[in-house]
Amino acid sequence: MKLGPVELPALVVPRLGLAAFRRRAVVHLAFLLLALATVGLVLTVLIDQKQRAYQRYAQGFRQSLSEIVLQLRHPSGQLALLNPSMSAGDRDGQAPVLLPFSAIDFDDQNKAQRAVEMAGCGLRWPDGASLCAAVGANAYAGGFLYLVGSLESGPLAGREHGALDLSGVHRARVTLKLRGGTQTWIAPFEGAAAADGTQRGRLTGFLGAGPQLPGKARPVREFRGWLWREGPCAEGSSGPDCARRTFYSIRLPVEAFQDALFDDAGRRARPVWPPADLDQMRVRVELLGPSESTGPASPSTASASDAVPAGATASGAGTASASASPPLLFDSARPGASLALSLDKIGASLQPGETLRIERLGKQAATIAERRGPELSERALPWLIHVMRRLPVQGEILGVGAGTDAAEVRWLTASDDVSTTSGRYRLDLRGDLRSLDRQLALEARPLAWLAAAMLSAIALAWLMVELGLIRGIAVLTRRAAAVSYNMQDARADQRIGELDVADLRGRDELGILAGSLADALTRVKDGLRREQLRAEREREMWHAVGHEIMSPLQSLMVLHGAGDDPSHRYVQRMQQAVKVLYGSAPPSEALASADLHTEALDLAAFCREVAANAHYAGIDHVSFETALPEPQPVHAEAYALEDAVTHVLRNADRYRPGGTPIAITLEAGEPGFVLLRIRNQGPHIDAAMLEQIFEYGVSDTAPQVNGERRGQGLFVAKTYLAKMDGSIRAFNVPEGVVFEMSLRRAAA
Repeated sequence: MKLGPVELPALVVPRLGLAAFRRRAVVHLAFLLLALATVGLVLTVLIDQKQRAYQRYAQGFRQSLSEIVLQLRHPSGQLALLNPSMSAGDRDGQAPVLLPFSAIDFDDQNKAQRAVEMAGCGLRWPDGASLCAAVGANAYAGGFLYLVGSLESGPLAGREHGALDLSGVHRARVTLKLRGGTQTWIAPFEGAAAADGTQRGRLTGFLGAGPQLPGKARPVREFRGWLWREGPCAEGSSGPDCARRTFYSIRLPVEAFQDALFDDAGRRARPVWPPADLDQMRVRVELLGPSESTGPASPSTASASDAVPAGATASGAGTASASASPPLLFDSARPGASLALSLDKIGASLQPGETLRIERLGKQAATIAERRGPELSERALPWLIHVMRRLPVQGEILGVGAGTDAAEVRWLTASDDVSTTSGRYRLDLRGDLRSLDRQLALEARPLAWLAAAMLSAIALAWLMVELGLIRGIAVLTRRAAAVSYNMQDARADQRIGELDVADLRGRDELGILAGSLADALTRVKDGLRREQLRAEREREMWHAVGHEIMSPLQSLMVLHGAGDDPSHRYVQRMQQAVKVLYGSAPPSEALASADLHTEALDLAAFCREVAANAHYAGIDHVSFETALPEPQPVHAEAYALEDAVTHVLRNADRYRPGGTPIAITLEAGEPGFVLLRIRNQGPHIDAAMLEQIFEYGVSDTAPQVNGERRGQGLFVAKTYLAKMDGSIRAFNVPEGVVFEMSLRRAAA
């Protein structure tokens, strides 16, 4: 029979209070919290980024100073300290530098080479040539100028002893400009080649530029020089005449230096060392090869000739032939030279905002160098710089003590001393944290734009939700509130009225929701009426069934009325069950409304009797054990408890493997309770179903014709135990399943 819509009287929609709009406030609060969370997340990331950056900077700041100090304590660093104005020279030559040790052992190639390399002294050219022009740190070592260098050359032509013409031999020419004067020495090579092609010999020094020596020319007594050509052939050459590394070492006497050691009376004086005008001196070293006849000298070869430089003191300089043009193997005045190390290179590793100042300590401290780090190439947003500057950072990271606000600390300072043979130097390194904040602001710019985009998206979403959904939902809420209001009444079937939401129908989400709500209300009212009719039919059916069963049971009670008859107890149970259901509506409601009369029941004797009589109900192999003292009185109703235990035993019998036992045990539970456990072997119960199996109608098998296995047994057990102030639960064990009933103890 098809049921039509049920027309019920409508009610006035109740006036809603502020609590009805709590969800709306929650939505607004959610958007606000989302915006705050976005800002908080960005600030947290920026704080963490700043803290890590400050920590790295503080560590790197101290490490940077340590590396600079370590570098300056090395002889090469001391050389830079002793010669702050050291440069690569000019067209007149190179200015001598002050060595960090007293003198150079120029007679030993290895010692001289190691001394120059250790001190980092000298110029380097792209072709591999080098030159170090220096004076020792101790004036009393003789006041000499040392010239140590190397280049690649072929076989060297040596001078025969006593020869005056130097045009056919290899020779070194040294020019020194000092205090307005110029002095030149010519030093021919004197040596022979070995069988393996290597050469070693002297560089004997004469005053003048050559190539012709005067008849009575004598070597300069204090001029000492050596030249070594050895080692493997240079790349791209082979054979005994190949190009090899040529190393030279010259000690040049400087009369001005030696005169400063004694006063006018010939007594040893205390000279000022190094000379104040050391950086104004210029020394030029040239290595000339044998001359070749080339005809009249041209402008292009004039600079490489043996012409005497201006101011030379050589007596035979004017005899040089204009037709002889000696090849110039090396010239220290040529461009392209670079310094191995200088104070400019020491400051190259400074970070933006850092300043390194080097002072020479003494009676009058003087700053010899000051270097600054590079400037940032990009400009950060001013407001982002201000934000980064105000973000908190732990003071311990900055090394200024715990609890110090990082925003108040703008500078980091560190200092150290370096001692050399000529005195002590103080290094002060200063770091500007404002530059670090600007650098962090540059790095945080993408994150700031991302945060702005997220906040804009949140604001746009809030506007769409507020204008497009929440305001319409508020109208729908006021009208739909009547449904909840009416459903709270006990006569809800008579009080659900018509909820008119037709004007809110539409194609958007709110319109679809309003139409669905109207259709759902119609189906609810129709379904409510059908449920009423079904309940009435079920109540009538149970009335009829109860009436039909009561008569046979009365007869069975007469037939099995003896107390020792095993069937007597089961007939009583059947009669009790029918009394519960007779005249009630559904079984679930009948069981819920049934009254039980509990009394003190010996649970141990009860379980022993149930186990002994279980085979009459078709349940075999049921055993009972207890470790508790007997008797065990509990609050229970015998028939209801036996019905509950039997339902559990039937459930256990249904799922256990054939022939396996079912064990009933008693154990002590929580204070005041006794635990009755029924354990069977078999498959486990799904963890999600351990609570649901006690609900009415829940079963893993379909209902049968005779009404069995409809999910009522465990529901009955749970209901009876609850009425006896007890409980029941199920849990899995390794070999099967255990049902545990908890019953309250009674006074003995």
